Amino acid sequence: MHAQNDSEKPKTCPGLGLFYALLSTVFFSIIALLVKSIKGVHAIEISAIRCFFQMIFTLPLLIYHKTGFLGPKDKRIYLVLRGFIGSNAMILLYYAVQQMPLADATVIMFSNPVFTSLLAWIFLKERCTIWDCVFTVFTISGVLLIARPPFLFGEHRRGIEGNYANHIKGTIAAFAGAVGAAFTFVVLRKMGRSVHYYLSIWYYAVIGFIECFITVSILGEWKIPYCGRDRWLLMLIAVFGIAGQAFLTKALQIEKAGPVALMRTVDVVLAFIFQFIFFNRAPTMWSLGGALCVVLSTSGVALQKWYSNSRKS
Repeated sequence: MHAQNDSEKPKTCPGLGLFYALLSTVFFSIIALLVKSIKGVHAIEISAIRCFFQMIFTLPLLIYHKTGFLGPKDKRIYLVLRGFIGSNAMILLYYAVQQMPLADATVIMFSNPVFTSLLAWIFLKERCTIWDCVFTVFTISGVLLIARPPFLFGEHRRGIEGNYANHIKGTIAAFAGAVGAAFTFVVLRKMGRSVHYYLSIWYYAVIGFIECFITVSILGEWKIPYCGRDRWLLMLIAVFGIAGQAFLTKALQIEKAGPVALMRTVDVVLAFIFQFIFFNRAPTMWSLGGALCVVLSTSGVALQKWYSNSRKS
């Protein structure tokens, strides 16, 4: 009977999970490009608009799947944490993209898998190896190569976009965003599969919108985008954000986390390509060196987890 049921299950197309991961990476890369292209709108306002449209698109999905709007009582604290930390990570990434070269911000934000391993060791008691420490050192080195603080590199600041103070602000924001994204993954792991994915997106959108709306109102930074083009770009950011999250979730349901994380390295490559094509900025050797350190460390984390899980199974 079991054999019959197994044979009736639809077989997944080989490589479909990796294809979904690639699609999610392309969508997230385009979002960063669009954020960089919009001028005169604060990063927090862009985040508020994305969260607003995300709420509108997620609402009918929650009703259709009958998940409710609050989630299980014992998981609500985790859902609130996921929404608060995740939305802050998004705001920090958007701010970083506005303050520094697109590729540099993307590389630093991409370092979050390394911090996920460390935080999972601290909060979830997952195993931490010497390799995790090595990868962390590599990641920090990559961030330093991109930031190029004067006490280490002197006044050598070629390739920095705008003034150096904004570059440092962007670096700090991207780094904090990477840590925030890592915290989000740890919270999602803690929740497990008992909470529907759309509920996670719902909390992310609602909490993010409330937080952004209040913050932008206090700062007095509300601005109407200059033209029809920018308004369409803001809507596209929201749509692509939902599409990227959906494809990433589908990828993780079909494929193991290791190969999916490796496919996400395409994000860094796309960021350098977009930066060169759309903003006519060639990467410096410092940026390439930093990117290499971060990509090697995040790929190392992915391969290590993949290998250890394969041995267990």
